[in-house]
Amino acid sequence: MADGLLMTRRRALLSGACACLCSVRALPQRTQSAARVFAMEEVAAGIHVRRGLDEDATTRNEDGIANIGFIVGRDCVAVIDPGGSLNDGQSLRATIRQATRLPIRYVVMSHVHPDHIFGAAAFEEDKPQFVGHARLPRALALRGEYYRKRLEEVLGKERAGPVVTPTMLVQDHAEVDLGGRVLALTAHGIAHTDCDLSVIDRATGTLLPADLLFVRRVPALDGSLKGWLKQLGALQAVRARRAVPGHGPTSVDWPTGGQDLERYLSTVLRETKAAITKGMDLDAAVQTVAQGERSRWKLFDDYNGHNVTQAFKELEWDQ
Repeated sequence: MADGLLMTRRRALLSGACACLCSVRALPQRTQSAARVFAMEEVAAGIHVRRGLDEDATTRNEDGIANIGFIVGRDCVAVIDPGGSLNDGQSLRATIRQATRLPIRYVVMSHVHPDHIFGAAAFEEDKPQFVGHARLPRALALRGEYYRKRLEEVLGKERAGPVVTPTMLVQDHAEVDLGGRVLALTAHGIAHTDCDLSVIDRATGTLLPADLLFVRRVPALDGSLKGWLKQLGALQAVRARRAVPGHGPTSVDWPTGGQDLERYLSTVLRETKAAITKGMDLDAAVQTVAQGERSRWKLFDDYNGHNVTQAFKELEWDQ
């Protein structure tokens, strides 16, 4: 796709209060498929992760582009992001039901982006606590219907899923007990978005930071560049054996697994500041900032320009 057309489509999705960071590409419609069982990887005892596709949302992939999964305790199950669409969530639920009959009592919704949370309605029959950042309800009020309509255009009304709001809000820190297994929840300051929630499974030393960690797939900035670097630094100080990225491989060593993201974000920060100091305009900055990172990230050309635009707006008043 030509760069101009690509950027036009991206900006339509990423502009203003309705910043959607999973672009959608319409393909011929197909009939609604039955829920299928996912191939999952058990990255640590009782922690099962479905690797998302390194793609934008399409009809065929049902917005199954994020890493999602579940954690099994002695008494119950916690879902860690319910998927990118109703169909994606139904498939995750079917996968859980094949693995265990324990009740699903918690559905963690890590942030506002639809590729992580639009499968939530698939779990309503379980009557779980839908867990989210204290700022998630406001973010959903501002963006949820926009996201739903965009997904419906690609997936169809019966497959996209409705907006589900959290019933348990995390203001700072909280814990949920699955029975012999405590999950520690942290509500972060503005970073990838303004409503990022991370989870630590103390039993296995596994950090689940969702989209606060991208690996190999270029990150997407929808909050604060400086804030993201700050929150990433805080996470790198967390004592954990491994981390499950929101996008990328199902598990990486921690804290070394965050080094590439830190380098990319730091590069965008440093080079955007330099561009502003030189008097470069935004269009020129988009074409030059962080270009040395291109070969290291999937979907780089799809998202780097947006990241630079967001960084430029954030940093231009600091000069």
